Amino acid sequence: MDFFNVITMIGGLALFLYGMNTMGNGLEKLSGGKLEKLLEKLTSNPLKAVLLGTAVTAVIQSSSATTVMVVGFVNSGIMRLSQAVGIIMGANIGTTVTSWILSLSGIESNNFYIKLLKPTTFSPILALIGVVFLLFIKNEKKKDIGSILIGFAILMFGMETMSDAVKPLADVPAFTNTLTMFSQPLLGMLAGAVLTAVIQSSSASVGILQALCMTGSVSFGISLPIIMGQNIGTCITAILSAIGANKNAKRAALIHLYFNLIGTTLFMIVFYTLNLFFKFSFLSETANPAGIAVIHSFFNIVATAVLLPFSKGLVKLAYISIRDEKQEIDVKQKSDFQLLDIRFLDKTSYATEQCKNVTINMAELTKDSLFKAMGLIENYDKDIEKEIREMENKVDKYEDELGSYLVKLSSKNLSEKDSRTISILLHCIGDLERISDHAINIMEAAKEMFDKELRFSDDALREITLYTQAIQEIVSTSIHAFETENITLATTVEPLEEVIDNVNEKLKSRHIKRLRNGSCTIELGFVLSDIINNYERIADHCSNIAIWLLHSKEDGLETHGYIDKLRQSDNEDFNYQYIQFKEKYQLP
Repeated sequence: MDFFNVITMIGGLALFLYGMNTMGNGLEKLSGGKLEKLLEKLTSNPLKAVLLGTAVTAVIQSSSATTVMVVGFVNSGIMRLSQAVGIIMGANIGTTVTSWILSLSGIESNNFYIKLLKPTTFSPILALIGVVFLLFIKNEKKKDIGSILIGFAILMFGMETMSDAVKPLADVPAFTNTLTMFSQPLLGMLAGAVLTAVIQSSSASVGILQALCMTGSVSFGISLPIIMGQNIGTCITAILSAIGANKNAKRAALIHLYFNLIGTTLFMIVFYTLNLFFKFSFLSETANPAGIAVIHSFFNIVATAVLLPFSKGLVKLAYISIRDEKQEIDVKQKSDFQLLDIRFLDKTSYATEQCKNVTINMAELTKDSLFKAMGLIENYDKDIEKEIREMENKVDKYEDELGSYLVKLSSKNLSEKDSRTISILLHCIGDLERISDHAINIMEAAKEMFDKELRFSDDALREITLYTQAIQEIVSTSIHAFETENITLATTVEPLEEVIDNVNEKLKSRHIKRLRNGSCTIELGFVLSDIINNYERIADHCSNIAIWLLHSKEDGLETHGYIDKLRQSDNEDFNYQYIQFKEKYQLP
């Protein structure tokens, strides 16, 4: 094997890893976060969790990715540690699907129909279809399918390239002598573990082993301990992802490690003990890709079947390894900020959905804070004041956490839908935070009235009450439209906002008249001015939220141009809604 063969082998490995990554990413984008939602919800039954972990991993082609997701779920409190065990076991089974796909490269036959099953036959056709989808079709889902097809073709081409590059090794005595060392179980396991830990993918390391089988120098006796070690090495990704996570997330990563260590140890002891008595003849036979796939699948299925009944024991072992300083209960945590886990950033659709859910909670908190502040105008309460200040601090925290997370997420490879959603969320969290600031301003105005023993006249109070109702409606409408993505509801916000502008102008005019006739003081006038100005700005932010939502459904929507278009005299829907709101909020 010369220098050029080495370069070719490295290039083949690079294409193989890239193809696997491209195919996995395409499958994940096509699923639109549905796989992660399934993992989150359907884990109540251990057997169901195993099947789900198997299915998800078979789709995304990576047990490491599935386990990292599980660590993130446990860290954020979405999933209990006891639920994670089945998913982790299923992930080990699901990852064997890749080895079966790669085993197709070992098909040898002159039969036309059998040759059609060889990847060298059909992968170029898949690549061509994938290129057509990517270059000439605008539909995003079709583009994702194109990425999957191209990724698969590149993966198989990389596999073939590696296989062709290493074939000359069959004639190199040093290579065959080195391989003989790996027939020693411990050395073989160590080699498999190190290789997999370095490239952080058991599927890829099994693929490399299958490529080496093409030399004809690798026996099943050499392959078996290497495969066992590969199952241990794949745990490194989850362990690394658990650094900095909470204790339960670290325990989830440990369960993955313990499952593979215990399963491998038991399998090796039982297998080699039986070999002493029965002398398994297949160990001396030359390995082939299909045989590698059989061993890989058989081990993981058997290990899961044996250890699944003892899943509670694995959880206890993880608790013994990582003890609590104080007694902790393994319950589902509900902290919104923990839902913004960095482990989800590579699962862009799911991460986007999580951001939307957290923003909805921020919106509800903002609305509650504002409505409480409005209630203080007539009935001031120091306890409510304290509560509003605490809510404002939390809203600020929401903006900081969401803003930082969304910026990180926006740098990822996003679908068009997710990219739009992130853009909308970034705009909306700013508007929500400003509404919360106005709630504080309203609360402070009410506090000033209470401290100075000021009271509005009956007329002024009736006017403010009506204005308050209008503001509460526009806030409720815009937030509900945002939460449900109700476009029809969002279009009602702008007519109401224009009515609010008119009410605001009339209130100012009436206030000036009361100042002139002496029924209102300058001091109370300042307070009233603060309240109604904050009200008007709140309505503006609600208008922004509705516009951002409409923006997500229309290409190239420009805010001011859209508002001008709405307010055109021939816009019947806008005019009808405007009249309805005008009658509803007619000042007495």
